[in-house]
Amino acid sequence: MKAGRRVLLADDSPLARRAVRTLLDGDGEFEVVGEAKDGREAVSLARELRPNLVLMDLNMPRCDGLLATRLIKRELPDTTVVMLTVSEEAGDLFEAIANGAQGYLLKSLEPEEWLAGLRSLARGEAVPRVLARRIVMEFAAKAPPPEPEHVLTAREREVLGLVAAAKTNRQVASALHISEQTVKNHVKSVMKKLGLSNRVELALYARRLLGLDN
Repeated sequence: MKAGRRVLLADDSPLARRAVRTLLDGDGEFEVVGEAKDGREAVSLARELRPNLVLMDLNMPRCDGLLATRLIKRELPDTTVVMLTVSEEAGDLFEAIANGAQGYLLKSLEPEEWLAGLRSLARGEAVPRVLARRIVMEFAAKAPPPEPEHVLTAREREVLGLVAAAKTNRQVASALHISEQTVKNHVKSVMKKLGLSNRVELALYARRLLGLDN
């Protein structure tokens, strides 16, 4: 790894940013070039500073880490994004990877372990696809949800089809000529009726249903 890898920190907690900066300042392999207090600022600073690495908190105001990651990777595909999270929920981690993150680091790790993990991720040594495959297998092993035609309205089935095509809420709203809030309400209703926990499970279910994963 090159010395002085340029790092952007994105976390809404000043104390968390200070702790990470202190840790990285003591390591010659990283150089902190900017700090963002929310996802929207992270996108703006990434565009301006062109960092090699973004350390992105999962939960932030205005624009969360998942959306910010997707926006940054769309503009700067070569930038490595690593999620910082307190969550070990499979759905959260898989969703982060699905949005373009190269991996994740738990905030609860010891400093030495945290730095070792970051170095590995920055070198591209982590294999997040293995994690993704494991999570997909866990989702697939669950009892199958009821058939959508038996429990969903016609509009909800339309939303499900667009989710399967990896459309964002905004794109679904545009396609169906409804508001984004209405789309969110439909998505929540569909997940409740199908017994799914999050949008990742919903997307995986929809893709299997339509044969897009074959």
